[in-house]
Amino acid sequence: MVDYHAANQSYQYGPSSGSNGAGGGGTMGDYMAQEDDWDRDLLLDPAWEKQQRKTFTAWCNSHLRKAGTQIENIDEDFRDGLKLMLLLEVISGERLPKPERGKMRVHKINNVNKALDFIASKGVKLVSIGAEEIVDGNAKMTLGMIWTIILRFAIQDISVEDPLAKWEVVIPVCSRPIATHDHGGPPHNLGLSIPSWKDGLAFNALIHRHRPELIEYDKLRKDDPVTNLNNAFEVAEKYLDIPKMLDAEDIVGTLRPDEKAIMTYVSCFYHAFSGAQKAETAANRICKVLAVNQENEHLMEDYERLASDLLEWIRRTIPWLEDRVPQKTIQEMQQKLEDFRDYRRVHKPPKVQEKCQLEINFNTLQTKLRLSNRPAFMPSEGKMVSDINNGWQHLEQAEKGYEEWLLNEIRRLERLDHLAEKFRQKASIHEAWTDGKEAMLKHRDYETATLSDIKALIRKHEAFESDLAAHQDRVEQIAAIAQELNELDYYDSHNVNTRCQKICDQWDALGSLTHSRREALEKTEKQLETIDQLHLEYAKRAAPFNNWMESAMEDLQDMFIVHTIEEIEGLISAHDQFKSTLPDADREREAILAIHKEAQRIAESNHIKLSGSNPYTTVTPQIINSKWEKVQQLVPKRDHALLEEQSKQQSNEHLRRQFASQANIVGPWIQTKMEEIGRISIEMNGTLEDQLSHLKQYERSIVDYKPNLDLLEQQHQLIQEALIFDNKHTNYTMEHIRVGWEQLLTTIARTINEVENQILTRDAKGISQEQMQEFRASFNHFDKVSGSLSPRLPSLPAVTSHPGDAEFNRIMSVVDPNHSGLVTFQAFIDFMSRETTDTDTADQVIASFKVLAGDKNFITAEELRRELPPDQAEYCIARMAPYQGPDAVPGALDYKSFSTALYGESDL
Repeated sequence: MVDYHAANQSYQYGPSSGSNGAGGGGTMGDYMAQEDDWDRDLLLDPAWEKQQRKTFTAWCNSHLRKAGTQIENIDEDFRDGLKLMLLLEVISGERLPKPERGKMRVHKINNVNKALDFIASKGVKLVSIGAEEIVDGNAKMTLGMIWTIILRFAIQDISVEDPLAKWEVVIPVCSRPIATHDHGGPPHNLGLSIPSWKDGLAFNALIHRHRPELIEYDKLRKDDPVTNLNNAFEVAEKYLDIPKMLDAEDIVGTLRPDEKAIMTYVSCFYHAFSGAQKAETAANRICKVLAVNQENEHLMEDYERLASDLLEWIRRTIPWLEDRVPQKTIQEMQQKLEDFRDYRRVHKPPKVQEKCQLEINFNTLQTKLRLSNRPAFMPSEGKMVSDINNGWQHLEQAEKGYEEWLLNEIRRLERLDHLAEKFRQKASIHEAWTDGKEAMLKHRDYETATLSDIKALIRKHEAFESDLAAHQDRVEQIAAIAQELNELDYYDSHNVNTRCQKICDQWDALGSLTHSRREALEKTEKQLETIDQLHLEYAKRAAPFNNWMESAMEDLQDMFIVHTIEEIEGLISAHDQFKSTLPDADREREAILAIHKEAQRIAESNHIKLSGSNPYTTVTPQIINSKWEKVQQLVPKRDHALLEEQSKQQSNEHLRRQFASQANIVGPWIQTKMEEIGRISIEMNGTLEDQLSHLKQYERSIVDYKPNLDLLEQQHQLIQEALIFDNKHTNYTMEHIRVGWEQLLTTIARTINEVENQILTRDAKGISQEQMQEFRASFNHFDKVSGSLSPRLPSLPAVTSHPGDAEFNRIMSVVDPNHSGLVTFQAFIDFMSRETTDTDTADQVIASFKVLAGDKNFITAEELRRELPPDQAEYCIARMAPYQGPDAVPGALDYKSFSTALYGESDL
């Protein structure tokens, strides 16, 4: 028996006095004063014993059935202590020492003692209850022991202020919601003698208040207690899973029903309704977790789709940028350049925005997963942010190489066209000069010529050889140009080579013919005595002068390509130097013409009849004058062409300076803004909403600066169209500006996203503004520049260990999972919020499912549909694996593995 008289006893055992009559129950003091007499005289009252046996047996079986067993006779079935130990394990949820399986009395006593020791370990002081009495089947001791167990494990859990008033525990709690019903007295004074228990109205009112659909309370009659009691007992057993522990006839037919039986039965109502409340709470928790998981899955699907689209665009674009097949003409290459510019202006900018938005969505998703204790999102293979960044970097490299290749290819084709035109010009001049030369060298006029004619032919041949030597340089130039065209892969190299080979073959033939003719003339040279020295001198001076004029005309008509003002000024200087030689050339021309005039004068004075032409040269004074006039005409044309080119180069220089002036403003501006963003991210004050508003306003000021970059792009396009390839006035290129601008937009967007994630963290974790400011101040105290902490310092307020300690390493593995050596502010507040706030965990979700499952290790689809909203119930059913445990039933679902999957293995 429980010791009711000890000053520090934990429980009271016995009914309240009936001296108050039917109007109300006795006080606790009265009850204790009469305890000794009642215990001695009335404990084994046959009616009370019957009620206790039935009620206690039903109560024990309601728990033992969870272990797959039951009892039939309460004083017999507990004698060996095995089912008694099993009962304590089921109702406490704890393991007792291993029982002894022997059949001897000593084995039974040892098992019962283990059970009694366990009861005593729970703060219950047992008096007069020994293991021998239980083993011997003592009904009084057995019922007292079971009542002690009921008090400790069924009634003590019901919280009230006075721990001694165990009878008054159940009544106020269960009768609180039925206070509006007419049951004969205030709820807290309900006793066994009042009509409310005997007439069954209180039991029906209890059920009706919590489950009104089960009881039609208005139809009950106070004068029909048996019907009322049976109705309540049947409804409780059928719908509330409360076994029938009392008989209506026994209650109605007994003047004072057993209080312990009533308390035991009513406590089951408390636990049933309390369990329903727990089930509702568990269902709400599960719904919240499932809603978060469904939203996260939608975000994951959106990320996968956006990442796939962006990667596909990169995969389609890179081969186009890596296609370096050269075209044959400048026009075709310029069209490629225009297509490339259209790609950069129209097609690429939207993809830059998509890439930035994808990174922001990824960071937001990871933040939500961290806040809900879910494992980090791992995209499909090849779709990580790093994969996208690698692909983007490959795209940027291909883009840069493609632009350089286009410009170099255009420059190469331009040079090829210039060289080809130069080749055709020189080849045409040479071919015109060689026209008829072979026929002249093959002519055998010396066979019938006079001596003077032979000498004239010799002198003429000497002049021709001089002329031939002078043309050697041109032939070499033609061959060199053809070779260079071949090396630069000129598309019409075949025709160039054919023409060059023809010129070289003809040149070799002229050399051979010249040698043969000289030998023939030298044979008859002794026969030649007289020759006109003046004609010879004329021919000797006229031929080089004529060649000089031809070279001058070639130079004056020569095409030129320059890229800088210095180069054109060099050409102008060379041209001015050439013009300074014209007076000397004019005097040479007049001297040559004077020789011709002197020959005419001598011939006329000596009555010599000339053939009309100089036998030693075909260069007549008319030709010299004509070519001289041509030179005089070409000089101003050359002046004009050089001045035009000088103006063009000056315009190019203006474009360089214009671009440099704008670039030298935009470049430092971007760098300054990058530094300001870094400083703002560390020194942010005010609420997170104020910080977010300030950052978005700052972002708008950056976006408003975009027209300056557009102006710079226009100036850069003008420079490219002018084929300007260098700019000494600035260290900034358009490529540097573009990369800096994209980094600036990405940085401010990431900073804004960080604050938004902090707002999400604050709201989800219930962090106050003061706590957030305290986190920021703590973080900034240890880091004022980089926006991250070094784990070598005791930077985290929660870290009291030193580097190398197990606790320190555990915390660092949480805040720096990638072992980068730095702790970001987001990781810092995630850690601090986990340390200071409570969040849902996988264990909590498992516990919630267990409540819905009625303490089973599995749950059924029917239970999920009954307890959860339809969409979330179907969500769970579709994802839960079949339960494989030994206690599995058809249709059983494994809620533990499902909860584990929601949070990841590491959380368990």
